[in-house]
Amino acid sequence: MYREDFRRRADLRERQGGLKPTSVRPELVEGPFSSNEEAGFDRLSPNGCGGNDMTKHFLNLTDAGGDAIAAMIADAIDRKTARQGKPKGWVDADAPLAGHTLAMIFEKNSTRTRVSFDMAIRQLGGTSLILEGATSQIGRGETIADTARVLSRMCDAIMIRTDDHAKIEEMAEYASVPVVNGLTDLSHPCQIVADLLTVVEHGVALPGSQWAWLGDGNNVLHSIVEAAGLLKFDVRMGIPEGYDPDPSFADAARAAGSTIMLTRDAAEAVRGADVVVTDTWISMGQAHAEAKLAAMMPYQVTPELMAGAKADAKFLHCLPAHRGEEVTEAVIDGPQSLIWDEAENRIHAQKSVLLWALGKL
Repeated sequence: MYREDFRRRADLRERQGGLKPTSVRPELVEGPFSSNEEAGFDRLSPNGCGGNDMTKHFLNLTDAGGDAIAAMIADAIDRKTARQGKPKGWVDADAPLAGHTLAMIFEKNSTRTRVSFDMAIRQLGGTSLILEGATSQIGRGETIADTARVLSRMCDAIMIRTDDHAKIEEMAEYASVPVVNGLTDLSHPCQIVADLLTVVEHGVALPGSQWAWLGDGNNVLHSIVEAAGLLKFDVRMGIPEGYDPDPSFADAARAAGSTIMLTRDAAEAVRGADVVVTDTWISMGQAHAEAKLAAMMPYQVTPELMAGAKADAKFLHCLPAHRGEEVTEAVIDGPQSLIWDEAENRIHAQKSVLLWALGKL
């Protein structure tokens, strides 16, 4: 199992004077967890195509599977702990990606994804370069396939943040190096690895935990539900009619044994929850904002709504936030909010994603 292999690697690192094995309580992340096939997610991701059979893409969480995600969380905690007191640009002691270059393609605006991937590869000993649609040939008609082939000759891995999941699937089909999903309209897997890391750090045991989602049935929710099926937790989704998520993610998670419930009642969604999550209601480029805001307002996360969750429930938001819309200031700036740890953990989570994709974890 991935967890056993990870533990052997961690013990070896300790003997060599490098990173020490994680001190996180095993019950917070221990499996065995579902593989893609066991969870029924294998049809959602085309991983395995392109390049050669050994290329590991990270288009969705299921490309790695539950045990590998647990190993990523443990590795991220190790590396984060080892960096305490060091400058942000300090390179990890083992510099596992020294000599590696990450190409980052941005077709959508970004703050956290851009900075966190750049810092992640630097802290692992590598370097990055940035391509934007407006200033590269990809924005002037060069095909995704040709871009993938060229970047595979020049770089060791590719991260892409785009508006169409079909583009990243095509990138993976033609790339001979790992392709990592920095966000698409379908999913946001790197964000959810950071979210899982954050709640584990704060003592939430993933198996059997209860998660509540409030708001739009979007890409972030898809990846949360996907994670639920792989890591054995449940999700209650409070969503207004007309904004439901892609049902294939919930179907697959249910097939893996998770309870995934859709409700129109926000209070029912949060009742007894360990983790409460929301996201901005109006994504970049979305039309009909006024009608959507009106439909979403009953799902705003307020102190009164949080009171229905467990007393020690954690609040997550991937940011950027629109205070006074999806969440009130009293909640997002309150004691249950983990948003700043969550934002920082994008770096630590993505370091482990890159290590997994490049065969170092």
